[in-house]
Amino acid sequence: MNIDDTGISEAATRLLGLEGVSVTQVKDDGAGGSTVYVVTNEDSARACPDCGVFATRPKGYRTTRPRHLPCGGRPVSIRWRKTRWYCTEVACPRGSFTEATRQVPAGMRTTLALRHAAGAAVCDGSRTVVQAGRDLHLSWPIVQRCFEDYAATVLPEDPPATEAVGIDETRRGKPVWKQNPDTHKWELVADAWHIGFVDAIGGRGLFGQVEGRNATSVADWLTAQPASWREQVRYVAIDLCSTFRAAVTRALPHAAVVVDCFHIVQLAQRHLADLRRRLTWKQHGRRARKGDSIYTVRKLLRRNKEDLTQDQLTLFKTELEHMGTYGRQIYAGWQGKELLRDLLGLAVTRTHVTPGRSAISAARHRFLAHAADHAHLPELLTLAETVEQWWDGIETYLTTGITNAASEGNNRLIKLEARNAFGFRNRANQRLRSRCATTRRSRRQAHPH
Repeated sequence: MNIDDTGISEAATRLLGLEGVSVTQVKDDGAGGSTVYVVTNEDSARACPDCGVFATRPKGYRTTRPRHLPCGGRPVSIRWRKTRWYCTEVACPRGSFTEATRQVPAGMRTTLALRHAAGAAVCDGSRTVVQAGRDLHLSWPIVQRCFEDYAATVLPEDPPATEAVGIDETRRGKPVWKQNPDTHKWELVADAWHIGFVDAIGGRGLFGQVEGRNATSVADWLTAQPASWREQVRYVAIDLCSTFRAAVTRALPHAAVVVDCFHIVQLAQRHLADLRRRLTWKQHGRRARKGDSIYTVRKLLRRNKEDLTQDQLTLFKTELEHMGTYGRQIYAGWQGKELLRDLLGLAVTRTHVTPGRSAISAARHRFLAHAADHAHLPELLTLAETVEQWWDGIETYLTTGITNAASEGNNRLIKLEARNAFGFRNRANQRLRSRCATTRRSRRQAHPH
């Protein structure tokens, strides 16, 4: 189809969406696609790339085939008839040059729109590099470069300001060791753990990652951030990890450490399970089996008191009473876990106002007094000692309600991204992909169009 009418030509040019060229002809390629013939319509294309002088004397013509996005659901093959110009500037070392536009720079075989779409498909579209390459008919290296270029434009160079940062680790494959030829000692080349830093309250995803689960790696990343950013951080949410606490104290001495409540309850459940197993072996000399009282209520021990029905609670107490002294000790351990949950339940939430210090002090006293009354149970005593060691962080959680849930959610997204890609060989690429995946929602909210 030849396009002679100016209005039709302009409409076809706009439909193609390729700035700097005009459509002159469209043909059916016989394979479900269209062959589009274009010419340059941008005067700046005549400017010499070296000296910037506009050329006036053509040298010849050539036709290129830059790859472009599909149009109207059909593949598009472009035939661009370009002019090669003589540079008339005497002082310019370039003798001649071929036309180029912003959408198709010199030497580029793909349009800028196609490269942008490839990068956006990986960064914002949750696609793998392989899948984006298949959809757009590009090779893996090209899509990877497009993704890196796109990510550099949409991801902020410095982390956004926030009052609360979450720190947590996630495992990445296996560690890589290499033998030093001089000392013949094996040295760690790549750690299996990545430490992630996230926005704990703003939902803006991952700020960055470092390798190595040690205080030095965490402190180095924090101190490398701008001073203005560090000054605004008031809270740092972590799990019960003394390594993270030491790093935060070193790099952010003004920030308060917040202990995540989930890990406290998880620790209490683990100590209760240890107590149950120890006393079961002490009473039966074996693991619990069907027919034993402790086997009947083993799952109820992990349930919260408010989630138990009256019949379940009666069964729970009756079966433990049948065990005698050991059953009463297990029940005391369960009561300690519930008293600790009552203490954590005082934390401020959207529907729960900030608790008074007297309420916190009373709940803390009840838990510690219960642990002291049953000091013969080492598991309960160890739990109480841990709570005391981390009390400053627990109290900060109670008064602020800040948790490390953002870190756990980001870890899930990071693992999902790695699973979709069937793993990553390049660790820097994994960190970039992880950051794109975890910030995808916040970037869409900031730029909905």
